[in-house]
Amino acid sequence: MEQPEDMASLSEFDSLAGSIPATKVEITVSCRNLLDKDMFSKSDPLCVMYTQGMENKQWREFGRTEVIDNTLNPDFVRKFIVDYFFEEKQNLRFDLYDVDSKSPDLSKHVSSASDCPALLKVPNSELALGFTVTVVFFCTLNVQDFLGQAFCTLGEIVGSPGSRLEKSLTIGAFSLNSRTGKPMPAVSNGGVPGKKCGTIILSAEELSNCRDVATMQFCANKLDKKDFFGKSDPFLVFYRSNEDGTFTICHKTEVMKNTLNPVWQTFSIPVRALCNGDYDRTIKVEVYDWDRDGSHDFIGEFTTSYRELARGQSQFNIYEVVNPKKKMKKKKYVNSGTVTLLSFAVESECTFLDYIKGGTQINFTVAIDFTASNGNPSQSTSLHYMSPYQLNAYALALTAVGEIIQHYDSDKMFPALGFGAKLPPDGRVSHEFPLNGNQENPSCCGIDGILEAYHHSLRTVQLYGPTNFAPVVTHVARNAATVQDGSQYSVLLIITDGVISDMAQTKEAIVNAAKLPMSIIIIGVGQAEFDAMVELDGDDVRISSRGKLAERDIVQFVPFRDYVDRTGNHVLSMARLARDVLAEIPDQLVSYMKAQGIRPRSPPLAPAHSAPESPARTPPASPLHTHI
Repeated sequence: MEQPEDMASLSEFDSLAGSIPATKVEITVSCRNLLDKDMFSKSDPLCVMYTQGMENKQWREFGRTEVIDNTLNPDFVRKFIVDYFFEEKQNLRFDLYDVDSKSPDLSKHVSSASDCPALLKVPNSELALGFTVTVVFFCTLNVQDFLGQAFCTLGEIVGSPGSRLEKSLTIGAFSLNSRTGKPMPAVSNGGVPGKKCGTIILSAEELSNCRDVATMQFCANKLDKKDFFGKSDPFLVFYRSNEDGTFTICHKTEVMKNTLNPVWQTFSIPVRALCNGDYDRTIKVEVYDWDRDGSHDFIGEFTTSYRELARGQSQFNIYEVVNPKKKMKKKKYVNSGTVTLLSFAVESECTFLDYIKGGTQINFTVAIDFTASNGNPSQSTSLHYMSPYQLNAYALALTAVGEIIQHYDSDKMFPALGFGAKLPPDGRVSHEFPLNGNQENPSCCGIDGILEAYHHSLRTVQLYGPTNFAPVVTHVARNAATVQDGSQYSVLLIITDGVISDMAQTKEAIVNAAKLPMSIIIIGVGQAEFDAMVELDGDDVRISSRGKLAERDIVQFVPFRDYVDRTGNHVLSMARLARDVLAEIPDQLVSYMKAQGIRPRSPPLAPAHSAPESPARTPPASPLHTHI
C-alpha cells in the first residue's frame, strides 16, 4: 500500500525481533495398560522425559513426573514445559519405570542411592485431594523396573489431531551402564519391538502467555518547530522499561512530514513487546523530528503504562511532551506540545499452533530439478549420483525438510513432481511430471515413498532442460485455490541446481500465489550462482510482476552449499538447513489467515479411551511444572 504524500518511511523496525521468547508448550503424559512388575500389587509408574542435543545427538534428561502408586493407567499431574520451534526436529524420548519401594531408601528400587537423597511416592487418594507431589531427582533407575519407552518429535505431538499422540511402548535391547556395570535400556536404536508394554498418551498445549495485541492511534498538537525552512517532521518511538531501569525499544511510528499537529496511522503491537505482560510497567515515548542524515532532533518525551493506555481516549491519555534540558534552562517552559491517544483496542493474537490444533493441515509438495546441468546420474560428479554409501544433495535436502513437515499432514501422502526432463516413450520435455509416473495421482506415501519415486525417475527419464519453475508453482497454486477456508495450507519445496529460465513467468506465478494459502521453499544445490533466487525471496524487496506487488512474502531461498559440514556431520548440517528454510512458514501461514479474516477452528474432541482402573480424580488447580 502506498503511503500518503505527507508521510516518509523510517527503516523498518521489527518489534518482535529479539524481544519475544519462543512459544512454550506444555506436555501432559498418560499411560494405559502398563506392565505389572509388582507381585502383590500393581506397578508404581514414573515417567522420565529426555531431549536430544542437535549437535552431539546425546540424550539428556529433561525432567520427571511424580510417582503414582499402584496403577497401570497413570495420568501424571506434573507437566513438561518445553520451547517449541516449528523449524527444528525436536526429538523426545519417554521412559517409564516402576519405582518399587515407598521407603526413602532408593537402594530398594534403583541401582544407586548415592545421588538421590529422598523419594516421595504419591498415592492416588492424595492426588485426588490436590496435594503437592514431589518429583524424583537424580537417581539411577534399575533395568528390572523398566516398563518401556517411546520415541517421537515435539512436532509429531503438536501435529497430531487435537495435539494428542498415542504410541505403543516398547522394551528395547539393553547395554551395560559404564559406571555401575549393570544393564540399562539401550536407546540408540529406538527400541526393539517385543512384549506388549502398553500405550503412552502425549498431549501438547501452548501456554497462553499474554497473547494479546494492542491496536492504537495517536495524534499531537503544537509540537516544537525544529526545521529552519519548515515546521517539523515528527515521529514517535516507544520503549518498555526493564527491571534494571533501562529501556528497550519496541515500536516506531511513521514520519509525518512538515507538520506540528501530526495524526499518525493506527498501529498494532503485541502486549508482550509493549510491556511483557506487566500492565503497570513504565512505557516511555520519545518524540523526534526526522532529519534525512539520521541526526533526528529530540522534541520531548512522556511516560505512560499499558493500564493507562487501556482506558482509551480520555482526559487521562493526553500527555505533555517535555524536554528535560529545556525545562532546566527555562523557568517559563511549560512543554513542547501534547500527544493524545485517539483510540485503543485489544484482541487475542492467533498463533500457528492455534490453527494446527484447530485442524489445519499442511500439504507438502516437492519438485525436483531434472535438467542436464546436474550431470549424468551414473557419474559420481553428478548432483543426482546415487552413491551406495550416502544420500546425494537432493535426497539430503528433501529428507531434512520432509522429516519435520510430514507430521503436519494426517495422511502422509505427498505429491512429488519433476521438471526439465524428457519423458519416455516419445521424449517430450516436461516441467511438471509425477515422479511416480501416475498422472492422475502424483502422491507418494511418506518421505521414503518420495525418495523411491525420485530414484525410479532417475532411471527412466532423460535429463534435459530448461529450468522452468512456473509450471510447478502454478500446479500447487491451482490445488491451493480449491480450499481457502483455512483448513489446508500448501508448502512447495523446489530443489534445483541452476539459473531459472522462465524468470518472468515464475515471478508472475508467485505474485498470483501470494494471495493463496501456500508458501514456497527453494533450495539451490551445486556451485551455480543463485542471484535470481535471492530476487524471488522477498525479504528485502517484495517481488512484483507487471506492476503488481505480491500481497505477501511467500518464498524462502537458501543455497545448500552453505550447510555442508566439512567434518561430514550431515545430521547437524541438515538440521540447520531445515531450521532456516522452515523458520518463516508459521508466520506466513498466520499472515494469510489474518489477511483473510480466518480464525482458528475449535480443536477436535479427543477420542474416548478406556477408563483407568484407578478411581477418577481431580488434578490440582495449579499444574505442577518440572524444573531441572
